[in-house]
Amino acid sequence: MKTFAIFLYAVLLVVCSYGKEVTYTGSTPAAAVVRKFLDIPLEDSVDFIRWKINISGQHYTLQCSYGLGQPNTNGFINGGSKITVNGSLQKEHNFFLLSNGHKKLKLAVLNENLLHILNPDDSFLIGNGGWSYTLNNIQPEHSKHINFIQDCTTVKDSMVFEGRTPCGVPGITEPGASCYKLKWYIVLYGNTKKNTATTYKVFGTAWREKGGRKGKWQLFNTNDGRTIYRLNDETGHGLLYLLGVQENILLFTDAEGKILTGNEDFSFTLNRIL
Repeated sequence: MKTFAIFLYAVLLVVCSYGKEVTYTGSTPAAAVVRKFLDIPLEDSVDFIRWKINISGQHYTLQCSYGLGQPNTNGFINGGSKITVNGSLQKEHNFFLLSNGHKKLKLAVLNENLLHILNPDDSFLIGNGGWSYTLNNIQPEHSKHINFIQDCTTVKDSMVFEGRTPCGVPGITEPGASCYKLKWYIVLYGNTKKNTATTYKVFGTAWREKGGRKGKWQLFNTNDGRTIYRLNDETGHGLLYLLGVQENILLFTDAEGKILTGNEDFSFTLNRIL
């Protein structure tokens, strides 16, 4: 009965969210699957792609800018190049399938606020230290809901995640004129024999002057099956909360489990690189 109630709740969220016009935005790297869909030649030099996709019923309009990044700005050298695509959209369970002529691009609907671009084999595209492949609802509603959860977690000797996020990570920084972005490089250590979490090291913007931060972390599952990575402070209380949606992708949440939504420049997503 409990499982059915959770399923019904998820269906209602999908119906309510997708029954209206929604716009998503974000900046991503330029993987081959993305270039193919957008007709961007593989030989073109591209640092990142900025997306704005409007979804209404079974149709979408996509506007993209791409090119080499202008140093010390969030824009492109010479304004970059621009693409506009209009096409049909299919909804398949928790996926969107975009059509551009004979070309297809599949996106996972993480929840009503977040989309994530997929490889042709339906695996999640993994970003880099600059950008992820997550797109963000421009009018998000704070939500714990997630359509994808990490099936199982095998702790390694070390796991490394990196990325750049907006400011406003709870307990770390507040958004504002003095903070544009946060850089992250997180190393999680574990005991492989016991498959348990041990210690962590965090490097990045928030602790740049201190040479990083060390502590202990925990890995646990919630009653609804979500996998949580909690990095604790020196008193054992939660400092950072990350939700595993796939072994290579983590999302920032607040202490209550609400998933953070990014902006046109950065998402609250970390990418596993090692």
